[in-house]
Amino acid sequence: MLPDDWHLTQDVDDFLTRAGGFLRSRPALHNTPLTDIEKLRMGRPDAHGPVSAVFGRLEAGGEVHAVFYLTSRGRLGLTPLSVEQTDALAAHLTVLGHSPANVIADHDTATAFADSWQRHTGAAPALFWRTHLYRLGTLTPPQPPPEGRGRLTDGTDREQVVRWCREFCVIVGEQPSIDLIDAGSWDDSRFGDRHFTLWETPDGTPVSMAAATSVIGGMVRIDPVYTPADLRGRGYAGAVTAEASRAALAAGATDVVLFTDPDNPTSNALYQRMGYVHVADFAGYRFSGSAPQAG
Repeated sequence: MLPDDWHLTQDVDDFLTRAGGFLRSRPALHNTPLTDIEKLRMGRPDAHGPVSAVFGRLEAGGEVHAVFYLTSRGRLGLTPLSVEQTDALAAHLTVLGHSPANVIADHDTATAFADSWQRHTGAAPALFWRTHLYRLGTLTPPQPPPEGRGRLTDGTDREQVVRWCREFCVIVGEQPSIDLIDAGSWDDSRFGDRHFTLWETPDGTPVSMAAATSVIGGMVRIDPVYTPADLRGRGYAGAVTAEASRAALAAGATDVVLFTDPDNPTSNALYQRMGYVHVADFAGYRFSGSAPQAG
């Protein structure tokens, strides 16, 4: 497809009017664009930058076939594209002077764009994130469950939740979120709008945590799931994930999804036993080196 098939705007409401149906047509696969764009629509700055962003939709025959969004801090999100389409988009963004700092998409799209971006700009890509995407089929909670119960958090749990989210970010190297938390900007972090579930032992001691997004386009993403290192191996993560998944279904979600670390066979096997089915692989690349100038 030609670059002219891409229609760009900075009006998020107009973009969603035209492309929202496409995003909602595959809510599991489009889970990250759905949540990121909704955050931008709500005007909530976060680790991806202020609310100003560029949105693009790829149209042919009067139908939207793909979208992208580029935040002011350079996060480029893409829905699946062919190699030819990613190359056309890379060329188009280069001519317009846009310079993504990184790209996140399904593995094939992200890799194809990274290759195209290097050809067009000389910017070298470096893989920094890869993951499996799972979608819930029939929820099958682990049996037998560990002792205790799951419950949704309330205002009294804020300190616990903030501390565990920071610990999670340290483990996965998520420095932008650490900076926001340390600056007291919890509400502006990616966790600020999440719904948290705790698993507690019979005496009321929290031992594990799972968070979930709000329902967007029928989709809820479970993220993150965290158990302190000294409490792992006791079934708490599976129990709290099942509770958070059940709460998402009760809230009206038709697609409950989560990402997993491909290098952690234990968690991947756990989620599959719980009824989660592999959908796709995703990847993220950072760019360094030369950047395009506006043409």
